[in-house]
Amino acid sequence: MGRKRPGGGVSAVQQGAKFLGVSVLSGAVLAGLALPAVGSLGLAAKGTIEGFEEIPAELKRPPLSQKTTILDAEGGKIADVYFRNRTVVSLDQMSDHLKKAIVAIEDARFYEHGAIDLRGVLRALNRNVEEGGVSEGASTLTQQYVKNVFVEEAGNDQEAFAEATRQTIGRKIRELKYAIQLEQELSKDQILENYLNITFFGQQAYGVEAASQRYFSKSAADLELHEAALLAGLVQSPTRYDPTAEDTSVALQRRNQVLARMVRTGDITQEEADEAASRDLDLNISTPRNGCITAVHDAGFFCDYVRQEFLTNPVFGETADERRAIWSLGGMTIRTTLSPQAQEAAASAASSRVDPDDQVAATVVQVEPGTGHILSMAQSRPYGNDAEQNQTTINLNVSRNMGGTAYGFQPGSTFKPITAAAALEKGISPAQTYESDAEIELPMRDFSNCDGAPLGSSSEEMWKLANESETMEGSWDMTDALGKSVNTYFAMLQQEAGLCETATLAERMGVERGDNDPLGINPSMSLGGETIAPLQMANAYATFAARGIYCKPVAITEVLDADGNELPTPDAGCTQVMSERNADTINMMLRGVVEDGTGQQAGLGDRDNAGKTGTTDGRQDAWFVGHTPDIATAVRVGSDRDLLEMYNITIGGQWYEKVTGGGLPGPIWKEAMNGALAGVPASSFNVVEVPRGRTDEKDDDEDDDRPGRGGRNATSGGEWGDWGDWDWDDPDISFPPDFLGGATNGNNGRGRD
Repeated sequence: MGRKRPGGGVSAVQQGAKFLGVSVLSGAVLAGLALPAVGSLGLAAKGTIEGFEEIPAELKRPPLSQKTTILDAEGGKIADVYFRNRTVVSLDQMSDHLKKAIVAIEDARFYEHGAIDLRGVLRALNRNVEEGGVSEGASTLTQQYVKNVFVEEAGNDQEAFAEATRQTIGRKIRELKYAIQLEQELSKDQILENYLNITFFGQQAYGVEAASQRYFSKSAADLELHEAALLAGLVQSPTRYDPTAEDTSVALQRRNQVLARMVRTGDITQEEADEAASRDLDLNISTPRNGCITAVHDAGFFCDYVRQEFLTNPVFGETADERRAIWSLGGMTIRTTLSPQAQEAAASAASSRVDPDDQVAATVVQVEPGTGHILSMAQSRPYGNDAEQNQTTINLNVSRNMGGTAYGFQPGSTFKPITAAAALEKGISPAQTYESDAEIELPMRDFSNCDGAPLGSSSEEMWKLANESETMEGSWDMTDALGKSVNTYFAMLQQEAGLCETATLAERMGVERGDNDPLGINPSMSLGGETIAPLQMANAYATFAARGIYCKPVAITEVLDADGNELPTPDAGCTQVMSERNADTINMMLRGVVEDGTGQQAGLGDRDNAGKTGTTDGRQDAWFVGHTPDIATAVRVGSDRDLLEMYNITIGGQWYEKVTGGGLPGPIWKEAMNGALAGVPASSFNVVEVPRGRTDEKDDDEDDDRPGRGGRNATSGGEWGDWGDWDWDDPDISFPPDFLGGATNGNNGRGRD
């Protein structure tokens, strides 16, 4: 049910305050505060009417905060989140026993008096005089409802809450005036309905529906007499009469007191009361399941990402305060992109080879190409706040502004395909060949920033870098360099492609630093020297899978408010950021990585798939990022607490001399992909021929006949758009100057495999 603001009560009587008279009003205030009247009436009455007239005439009745339900892509519930555990229901969705019980114990003459029960005021004043102190109050249900409105409006504001509950004559006067107003605007049933939905019943339960579910695991419509009497008795003091306490005698006594009151008001017979009083409490407790810690399918991190998306995206409100207020108010139904199948596969894969108490953590995140939909988000450490159970609420898959780490992680050689794509976009052929030793030095002055200024001021400033193995020397083309993850090749390719061009393409593919700053313009960028969040890397590879179409990551597809109205949702903003041909070419070359390169352990075998390994200096981060036409997945393994080099280390009960991207993240990637794609028909990449260059790795007379891999007799260099289709065996072709050589340029090498 939506948040209704019922109207339709009696309309006339605009002079509600004046009909009371100073002494009666003061007496009502004193009785409502449960203060002794002796010696106080005249003092309290002085100036009361003047102050009463100055109170604003209209009470702002806030919509009631309710729980928000987060659903997966198939409509299954992921979790309920709420500021207050409440489900608003109409009066006809409440047991008659409950309505009668609450009126009997809290305001027996509710349907007979107006906003103020004068008979009750006089009774309370007389009782307080007799007792000489606090004994009895005289607040009506309408006045109690007004007080609860003030509390609801206060929300998390402790100062406002203190003001709303402070026992002062000024607050009581405001309460009285607003009660008079409500009695003019609303019917008695409407006031009762509002009261039963707003009031607190203890144990985090606000409103009768939440209370009924909390204590009896049933709807408020199905409450029996003894159950209804128990809930009605809680309102006065939920803590004192708490039925879940070890000593239940106080709760039983209070319940039976309600039953006796119902007999006196004629709502039930003595026989009915006796039968109900003979019953035990009959509790059937349901523990409230609030927040992302209760998410199914180990989707706590994704659930928290949804919350972060709502709180940070302007589509849900112009200001941060506005978005927080809407989120706290709740009552929404949020449908998300989470695939239950993919999430279960990702969660299982993340913990299959890395244990929660290991020194390192594994992360898995999956994105759908062409939509930006986040299909899964998992970690080997469970979501939660209990450090002793190795739980964490830091989302290692995302950047800082979405609840991730401060800086992200170095992706190592998984960044190389972005450099290759930038080279293709600039017109450099995949047949471009560079020759190098296993270790090289490149002048920093040969690299330029986006202003065209050289990064080095002298010829003595050098970037020293090395390949993974001392035996990795010779000549390679782009396909070989990606398959074997040759650092020296990509350092020289970066010189020719340009740092600014590479950084610009990366930005268009949604890649930024994990602290949400732009990538730094430095040579090591190409080797994965910048720190990036796994989600951004998965989404970058989704761009390759979608033939050059980049979509912003999306977690929310539909939001309905409490009344069923659809709210705006984020747009993925899908755009073509590179040519289809160049994206297809990257896919073909990365297919070689899983077929015969560093990622062979990750290859799926039964469907087109492509990917890239990555391991950083010191093996502090190990990655595998790859994709099929249907899903792109990024896996990262490394410490989430401090810098840790993964040499001679036991992870998931297995000892590793050294962790590589293909050796640990690769198999995790394979498991996550196989699970997510189970039952999904295999789809294919768009096949293109990839020109090859003459290198030391190939026999000149041998061709590679695998689809899309290109012939082995291509030579190096040239514009991709111009040179790629030439007949390289034509003896009449003359080559441009410096055709066979790459320019020289560079910065500290970080990428490994």
